[in-house]
Amino acid sequence: MDDGVYVGSAGEDAAVDQGWLLGHFRERGDPRHSEAVEVKWGVHPRGERRARWVRGEVRTALLVLVSGRFRMEFPTRSVLLEEQGAYVVWGPGVDHSWVAEEDSVVMTLRWPSVPGYVAAPEERRAAPEGSRGE
Repeated sequence: MDDGVYVGSAGEDAAVDQGWLLGHFRERGDPRHSEAVEVKWGVHPRGERRARWVRGEVRTALLVLVSGRFRMEFPTRSVLLEEQGAYVVWGPGVDHSWVAEEDSVVMTLRWPSVPGYVAAPEERRAAPEGSRGE
């Protein structure tokens, strides 16, 4: 990493920091440190969901479906992503939640990278066995 280049595995690196690969939370000098954007590699088993809605969001976000079937919930509608490459964008002030309807992999980009917000592990929970989380 001395040359300013970082090569890694999203699956391995994501396991260390709740899925987040890039953002303000990386040490200065690490090529993955950014105050402009945050990047997350999310691997979610079927039925996993956020236990609480995100409220008062101050960032813009882009979530892209890599594989699976993933539902984003917003106050005014529900968006089902079920084809590879399907994506949804929401802006500051848009409350949201999510559920993995099938085993899913998603990539999320948020900007700007804002210190002070960390999703606690208890904010995700599995749905009861056999539930589709709908």
